[in-house]
Amino acid sequence: MYSLILHGKRFGELQKLRNLRFVLQSNAFAFSNLFSSATATASVAADDASLVSVGRKGKNFTVSYLVGSLGLPKKVAESISKKVSFENKSNPDSVLKLLRRHGFTDSQISTIVTSYPRLLIADVKKSLGPKLQFLQSRGGSSSEVTEVVSSVPRILGKRGQKTISVYYDFIKDTLHYTSSKSENSCHSFPQGNLENKIRNVSVLRELGMPRKLLFRLLISGDGPVFGKEKFEESLKKVVEMGFNPTSAKFVEALTIVQGLSDKTIDEKINAYSMLGFDVGDVWAVFKKWPNFLTHSEKKILNTVETYLGLGFSRGEFVMLVKRFPQGIGLSAETVKKKTEFLVKKMNWPLKALVSNPAVLGYSMEKRIVPRSNVINALMPKGLIGNELPSISYVFICTNQVFLNRYVKKHEDKQLVTELMTIYRTS
Repeated sequence: MYSLILHGKRFGELQKLRNLRFVLQSNAFAFSNLFSSATATASVAADDASLVSVGRKGKNFTVSYLVGSLGLPKKVAESISKKVSFENKSNPDSVLKLLRRHGFTDSQISTIVTSYPRLLIADVKKSLGPKLQFLQSRGGSSSEVTEVVSSVPRILGKRGQKTISVYYDFIKDTLHYTSSKSENSCHSFPQGNLENKIRNVSVLRELGMPRKLLFRLLISGDGPVFGKEKFEESLKKVVEMGFNPTSAKFVEALTIVQGLSDKTIDEKINAYSMLGFDVGDVWAVFKKWPNFLTHSEKKILNTVETYLGLGFSRGEFVMLVKRFPQGIGLSAETVKKKTEFLVKKMNWPLKALVSNPAVLGYSMEKRIVPRSNVINALMPKGLIGNELPSISYVFICTNQVFLNRYVKKHEDKQLVTELMTIYRTS
């Protein structure tokens, strides 16, 4: 079945993948020193113990602390407080002092805390301090250590000096990585969980994957970068489908392909085929939205029943999913609620949703209802004609464009105020 993948458009810059197997077995990065300190049985250790919420009081204090001590925007601080919270400043103050003492700037500290907030509750004496001392004892300059840790703060959540060394050296190498290489430096990576992971991430780096995605895969506890043969097979398939390795969608596709057996994929394709999709359609939709293949047969069948029950034909359902693959992942309740509101209450035809299915993905509270209420207020006044405007014209635009188009353009200031009130209180 994977012969169909070859119809995907391949990216010109990926021609070097003709020698992909060689790349996977050999690598041009001088990591011999990196692995000399790590044994073949090294494994990925768990992050520091999970944080425990201390309630609303702790969250409020955390927000105030982050805004006052680090100057973080309130929204960012509120987001962080959902992941970690504390009721006094003793430990976080100790963490900040330690980081500053090791040469981290306030800007770097803000980046670290935003990316890895649980660092604020780490044990300074038993965990965080010794790890920073170890990294600096390896001969790296203070600026080198701060650069590596700022890029991947979660390295400080790893346990074991050998494991931390392997992560540190790879991150440092990646930060200073250039495409130039010597054939004489190629060598096979040693076996083992951590070594496999590093080797696989190295291959992705050579394909041009950006640091942000690389580091996310590097420190994750799961994902598509474990194993060897399965990784090689999955990577080859995803590349041949035409996914761009510089995009997050590439990682999604790789994760899904590696997580599903050929048999399972065939079963899902057969399920879609019974609904009116041909095999080419399935792969075309998969390229738009990789999660398309993660749904169970039961979910797929329940979804089509929901759409058919609302009056969509099978052909319209297929067309809708081709244009908006995420539509098959929406809950039955969501689809019914939005469709009934737009069709029965607002009187847009079903065909309008088939042509503009992305509308089903918008928030009822934040977009669909407020904008619909403004349209309903304008219609009786004859200010937008006698017919409903195009559904795409109303919903597929930014809030500012919508307000300029239907609210702020009126010369009657009282009307503008009235419409703004309707928009904001809907």
